[in-house]
Order: sequence, then structure tokens, then C-alpha cells
Amino acid sequence: MAIVDDVTQQMKDAMRAKDKVRLGALRGMRSAFIEAMKADGSDTLADDKSIAILRRLEKQRRESIEAFEAGDRQELAEVEKAELAVIEAFLPSLADEATTTQWVQAAIAKSGAAGPGDMGRVMGAIMAAHKGEVDGRMAKDIALRLLKP
Repeated sequence: MAIVDDVTQQMKDAMRAKDKVRLGALRGMRSAFIEAMKADGSDTLADDKSIAILRRLEKQRRESIEAFEAGDRQELAEVEKAELAVIEAFLPSLADEATTTQWVQAAIAKSGAAGPGDMGRVMGAIMAAHKGEVDGRMAKDIALRLLKP
């Protein structure tokens, strides 16, 4: 079953169960999917595009959580955390730190990067080869550590 269809089905289940937090997260996801489908003029959405949309929503939730916690708004941060958990349930798992380190080392070797100034080439190579499989923030941190002069 496609991710779009799965979200729609789980949204119906959440309505029946009167699970407001889960329903809110699923509605937000479905809304983002419908917006992308309207932009393409299509009736459905490929899973790779759905995953890209979910990654964007995941990033938005993480940023919101940080902002709410910095502003001492724990009740709002908890709602965002609950929605993030729903979004993450639909996402494939990302590579662990050891695997990401290997990919970063390979990208450094392939691109011939010598210092932090070559970060763009390294990140471009990693994202081209492993988009959707790697946490960009973790890859960036590892690359900075490995490229220190």
C-alpha cells in the first residue's frame, strides 16, 4: 500500500478512535500530500516523494520542539513530539553513525576534499548517493570533524 493511501486509512481509524493528536498529525500529512499532488496534477504520489514530504514535516516538528522548549512552552512541545512520533512511524529508518561515517569518508575520498571549505562537495556527494537514507545533520557533523585542518 502506498504511503498516501496508508495515511488516509489511518486517518479514518484515528477519527473512529477519537484520537485527536494522531488525527491532527495525519491530517497535516495528508494535507501536504494533497498539496504536492495538486502541484503535479496527479491522482497519487510516489513513495519517494511522500518520504521527502515526511522528512520536511519531520524537520519542521523538530524545529518547533526546539523553539517551544526554548520558550518554556512544554505543553506545546509535547503536542509536537506526539505528532513527530506519528510522522516517524511512516519513515524508513536512517543510517546509524558508523554507516554514515563510512559514507562520509568515501565521499571525502571521492571528492578529494581537503578542508572545511570543501564541505559543499562532500555533502553534495553524500546526498546524491544516499538521499533518504542519511541524516543530513549527522553527516554534516561527521564531515566537519573529519575535515578539520
